[in-house]
Amino acid sequence: MRERLVSFGDDFVVETADGVPAFKVDGKLLRARNTIEFSDVNGRHRYRIQERVARVRNTMVIERDGRRVATIHQALVTPLRDRFEVEVAGGPNLHVQGNIFAHEYAITREGSPVASVSKRWFRFRDIYGVEVMAGEDDAFVLAVTAAVDTIVAKGRRDR
Repeated sequence: MRERLVSFGDDFVVETADGVPAFKVDGKLLRARNTIEFSDVNGRHRYRIQERVARVRNTMVIERDGRRVATIHQALVTPLRDRFEVEVAGGPNLHVQGNIFAHEYAITREGSPVASVSKRWFRFRDIYGVEVMAGEDDAFVLAVTAAVDTIVAKGRRDR
């Protein structure tokens, strides 16, 4: 995923390993709470990611077609590594663990890998890779990654 160096809101384009644009992430500016629209390159809306306010911990909700498909929040106790829980509606939860701030972490389901996120694959500061395992919903996994990024960025701003 590559963030635009100059953008209004948190807009960026997700490219394949070959550099082909695959998804567009549009952060909505000037809203009471963070909102991200996740679309494919043809402009078809895939997911909406929105911050939930008045919570003990930062929480983001992923919706598709107006229905909640997942809720993401940072684990309250994280003694060794950063951890996020992704409560998936109608399915097993996902776990995000690793060095979230450095973009070096894994997303798992019931102990099995779903995706890995790393900056080590790239030379540029604003780029990191998300390797999604075969059979997984690429757009959903990338929406989870964007939501985690938003929670982490908000945490940095609130300090």
